Amino acid sequence: MNILLVEDDAVLADGLVYTLSKSGYSVTCATTGVYAEHLMLAQDFDLIVLDLGLPDMDGLTLLRQLRRRKVSMPILILTARDGINDRIQGIEQGADDYMTKPFELRELEARIHALIRRCYAGFHNDIVIGRLALNTRDHQILADGQDMMLSPREYAVLEILLLQAGKVVCKERLAQRLSTEGDALADNAIEVYIHRVRKRIEPYGAVIRTLRGLGYLLETADA
Repeated sequence: MNILLVEDDAVLADGLVYTLSKSGYSVTCATTGVYAEHLMLAQDFDLIVLDLGLPDMDGLTLLRQLRRRKVSMPILILTARDGINDRIQGIEQGADDYMTKPFELRELEARIHALIRRCYAGFHNDIVIGRLALNTRDHQILADGQDMMLSPREYAVLEILLLQAGKVVCKERLAQRLSTEGDALADNAIEVYIHRVRKRIEPYGAVIRTLRGLGYLLETADA
């Protein structure tokens, strides 16, 4: 899951990025509301953690703008504003949860997990492309019903392509996803893993197409 953290406190932001990344999330940080909007145009996110005291705008303004644009992803407000009226206003403006600073990291992680589980509960069915299937509940990729033996990075590449099947996934997003798996990537690492995964899945009626300058597209072989 990709999380957008909108927080201008550098020390807190660094700590949250580190902690959430260790828990398996891919975290991108924005220090202003304008930059957050820019990132949302360039990347896909599954959840937003939003501070209200941003340097360029009130976080509630950003929240209202997102909801008016029908952005439906869950948004968790994380702020020093602890008044009951602040909480009510945040929820009324479209926040899915509201936490105040200071906070316990374990509680934040638990609330993020609960929001994702609640908001994406409908995605527990298998995603099927050709004779491949991604079981989102058990985190398995099956080929002809059998568990595919993939390295962690091969799995990460194929998982994100399956989740975005029929859509172009840019190289930068793949690099961001793989960077949570361990060491830094060499310049040609994405092409290497795409090549490996492409060879693994072609016998099962699925292909990865390279769209130069755009990214990669997973679809059935007869599409």
